[in-house]
Formats: sequence, C-alpha cells, structure tokens
Amino acid sequence: MEKITLVTGATGNLGGHVVAQLMERGGRVRALSRRHPATDDVPDVEWCQGDLSSGQGLERALEGVETVVHCATDGRTRNGDVAAARHLLRAAGEAGGPHVLFVSIIGVDRHPLGYYRAKYDTERLVETSGLPYTILRAAQFHDMLHYALHQAARLPVMPVLARTGFQSVDATHVAARAVELSTGGPCGRVADLPGPHTLTMADMARIYLRVTGRRRPILPLVLPGSVPRAYRQGLHLAPAPQPGSRSFEEFLRERPSVRVPEAARKAAR
Repeated sequence: MEKITLVTGATGNLGGHVVAQLMERGGRVRALSRRHPATDDVPDVEWCQGDLSSGQGLERALEGVETVVHCATDGRTRNGDVAAARHLLRAAGEAGGPHVLFVSIIGVDRHPLGYYRAKYDTERLVETSGLPYTILRAAQFHDMLHYALHQAARLPVMPVLARTGFQSVDATHVAARAVELSTGGPCGRVADLPGPHTLTMADMARIYLRVTGRRRPILPLVLPGSVPRAYRQGLHLAPAPQPGSRSFEEFLRERPSVRVPEAARKAAR
C-alpha cells in the first residue's frame, strides 16, 4: 500500500512548501485545511477539510496515514496551538499511531513570548503522547522579518529592536528538512535549524532598505519588558548559524511578496 503523509496547515507558508516538496518526491500526500484552497497549485494532492481547533474531520483525515507533518499554527491565543495538538494527537492515537513530525521554534523552552511558550507546551504534548515523534526546531523565517521590516518602513523613522540578533532561515529550507525527516523513522528531538547568518535587526533593516531602494533613518529601541529583554539576550538563537539556507538578502533580492505571518493574520481577524 502506498504511504500516505498528512500535512496540517497545508495552505500556510511552511505547510505549502512541505506539500509541494513531498509531491516532488512522489508518494501520496493528504493536505489538511479548514478550507479548500482557491487555486489548485499542486495537482494530485488529496485535500481533506478538517478543523484542528474542534477536532472535526480528523478521523477521516488520518485514515491510513503513516506520517503526520504538523505545520498548523494558531497565534490568536496561547491555548490555540495546544488545543489543536491535543485534538490531533488524540485522533492520531485512535488511528493507529502514525509518526508525528512537529515543526517548532528555536528557544521555545526558555523564551517568555506567549506564542513560543505555546509551541513548547505543544512539544511536551507530542513527547508524552505515546506516539512515535520527531521535533524540529527552526529559526524565524525570512518572511517574518520581511513583514516586520516592511511594517516598520512605513514610518518616517524605522524603529527596530536594539541589540537584537536573528538567524532567520528560508521557509523552503525548513520544509526540505521536514520532508527529509518525514521519510524516515521517528528521531525524537533533532538538531535545531537556524539560518546562515546572525544579523542584528538594524543590520537587517539596512539590507531591506538597500534592496528595496528606500531611504529611512533607523532607530534602535531598547523596549521594556521580559520579551524584548529575552530577544536582546538571544534566547531565541542557536549557538551558531548554519549554512545551507538562502540568506536574508538573497531572499529579498527575489522580490518576494510580503507575507503576513500566520499568527499576525489570525490575530487581526
């Protein structure tokens, strides 16, 4: 019987790349989404409608599945991702116990940002589920920094977080690693996946302005509170960057559209 891989969050940024790359490798891909996409950009994908927030449709989605690549996220509340994981893991257990691969974020076990803490809570649910699992932590995507800088550049002076570095990574690179891991057996927690450089947000702003041909004074700000302090302390960073991904500048030079991050888009609804 042909192996079936289920991808959650299949219409999102990471999930879309995972679906496309799985299809390139061959095999049967089932994509879970609350809504069928408006355009069928990836032919031969089996689209399955389901809602992780309620668990509706998961029994059918998981039928015959050997591997789940869990890319879905809900940033509206801290409980959103956790509730979704509970529903998915319960249904997966009832479906025979497929390998669950969860894509998380570097530093979620030490950073106080609520969205990150929800990712860490989800990791712990996966680890204690009794299911075979793999957890891959990646750095922030280039798309997220692109969005943040695009928003900041709308002001006459471009505010950025002072003394804050990022190791942003290309989403297609993370998708490739997730696909690679999904084709093997469960590995538990695997090595973190940062991007190729550690750049301050001010450096990234300079790159953004240079590539887009805009001119703005850059204003680094030291913001109060535990979350900005955690960013300044580098609690979201790996010990060192890792080559392999496109750099942030290479990403920008391809003139990508500005993608609103999943968490920001859902929070605005």
